Amino acid sequence: MHPPGARGRSMAAALAMLLWTCMSGVAGVMTSAAADLLDDVPTIAFEEGFSPLFGEDNMVRSPDGRTVSITLNRYTGSGFISSDYYHHGFFSADIKLPKDHTAGVVVAFYLSNGDVFEKTHDELDFEFLGNRYRHEWKMQTNVYGNGSTDRGREERYLMPFDPAAAAHRFSILWSSRVIIFYVDGTPIREVPRAPAMGADYPSKPMALYVTIWDGSTWATDNGKYKVNYKRGPFTAVFSELVLRGCRALSDIRLASVDDQERCAGAELELMTADYATMTPRKRMAMRQFRQRQMLYTVCYDTNRYPESLPECDVNVAERQKYWQWGESKVVRPHVRPRSRSRRRPAPPLVSLQQAD
Repeated sequence: MHPPGARGRSMAAALAMLLWTCMSGVAGVMTSAAADLLDDVPTIAFEEGFSPLFGEDNMVRSPDGRTVSITLNRYTGSGFISSDYYHHGFFSADIKLPKDHTAGVVVAFYLSNGDVFEKTHDELDFEFLGNRYRHEWKMQTNVYGNGSTDRGREERYLMPFDPAAAAHRFSILWSSRVIIFYVDGTPIREVPRAPAMGADYPSKPMALYVTIWDGSTWATDNGKYKVNYKRGPFTAVFSELVLRGCRALSDIRLASVDDQERCAGAELELMTADYATMTPRKRMAMRQFRQRQMLYTVCYDTNRYPESLPECDVNVAERQKYWQWGESKVVRPHVRPRSRSRRRPAPPLVSLQQAD
């Protein structure tokens, strides 16, 4: 027999576990075909295209240089940067995030030139925001151009898998005409270059950055939950590193006609690759991902932007599914069910004679 209420709790836990398993299985089926498109993209070892950025003592490379682990502890985070800046390109990595209690932890995979253009920098972000134990990681994308940090273009999503259980591929395609973010080869966000964007569209050469750091002031529930270093250290693992683009050979602070002409052909080759071609099937997969996983979009945040940003493709019916502050009315974070602990074996029976 179950104690009062225990049967109901057991059934609820079982249903939650079943739902989580089904969601993970569907995600695997949806993304396997898309991920196949990236199998032929050449990867590189760390030494072929990267150098440490900070916290080198918290960085561990595999013997072949194709896997890099970076750690956040109570003393410092860690990160690395591409050795070159690029005029557009395709940038990708398989990423496995820290597990268990990760509130306040931020893992970032992004393009930027902020170290060169402090006040007019460009940036394209994947940011992964840690959470409390059993609560889901959140993923955020963002676009900045020419220092337009006062016009943030954030979107936040849940992921249809546990990013701490296995590595998943995250990719950014950046050209002079469009920006596309991918998860396991499936496009999840497309930012076309609308004429009205002007300098807000990233256009200066950028480097690829990979970091882990303490974002206690904002990352989890707007800073409500801080990094608990007693639950650390926190380690993210990066592999299958891809830097496919046209390298800037001159000072990126100077406009080089030679660089632009040299990179025009490379960009054409980039945009005709299979993964860069947006087919109807890919657009359908992108819509499905966004319908099921998107927690917030700046395109429907009318409190912040009464008039939609120029690159937003506003759908009147879809807008009804979002509050005026841009958060989804239907997509909600899940709390993972507790794993069943093994029952302790009952103590052996002792006869009255033995007891005496």
